[in-house]
Amino acid sequence: MKHSRQSLIGGDDQVFVLTGAGISAESGLSTFRGPGGLWEGEPVENVASPQAWKRDPEHVWRFYSMRRKAAALAEPNPAHFALAELERRIGQRLFLCTQNVDDLHERAGSRNLVHMHGRLFESCCDRCTRPPFRDTRLYESKADHVRCECGGRFRPNIVWFGERPFHMDRIVDELQRCTVMLVIGTSGVVQPAASFVHLATQRYASGAAAVRTYYVGPEPPANASVFTRSFEGKAGELLPQLLAPR
Repeated sequence: MKHSRQSLIGGDDQVFVLTGAGISAESGLSTFRGPGGLWEGEPVENVASPQAWKRDPEHVWRFYSMRRKAAALAEPNPAHFALAELERRIGQRLFLCTQNVDDLHERAGSRNLVHMHGRLFESCCDRCTRPPFRDTRLYESKADHVRCECGGRFRPNIVWFGERPFHMDRIVDELQRCTVMLVIGTSGVVQPAASFVHLATQRYASGAAAVRTYYVGPEPPANASVFTRSFEGKAGELLPQLLAPR
């Protein structure tokens, strides 16, 4: 289906972009959600929680080592590049929040972004306050594991089930000032991200100009009814058209 080349973004718009697993899936990365979302025959929640880490850190690291290997081989797709080009064009008027932990946005050229669920290629100590650090190593066996100077274990700098997402204060601030919200490749069920579109629009209930909300993805999200308009299809095919300058 063809879409108009008219850009969704006006000259004064403040743009909030939320990306989910769908945009990374177009680069070949597994989503681990929904039907078939298993790793070694078990739900991914079993290797992505504080309880799993306490029970078997070696097992958890094997999962994230596998994800690091896959992410290192993946390449940004046209959707990633379209968002990076939009940032180059409108600068600080664009804020990108991703639920993904890979670095495909950065490798495409995006700079003004946050990873609300953490970064795959970072590790942190599970005991002390040492800042997270860049880490591309693979921890595929117990012999590969190293400990922090404090004696704690290094864990992936990932937000696990039951933990608070990163950067929430800044995310809420950006949602409260955006005039356009663009959501790409999300299920619309994972909280708190699924509620972001409501946070972006609720301040207009008093009668002020309404924020424009758009969804792009291969199938409608669970919260499709709240969007101004949805564009169904691959983000890599649609975004270069939708974000083209007027």
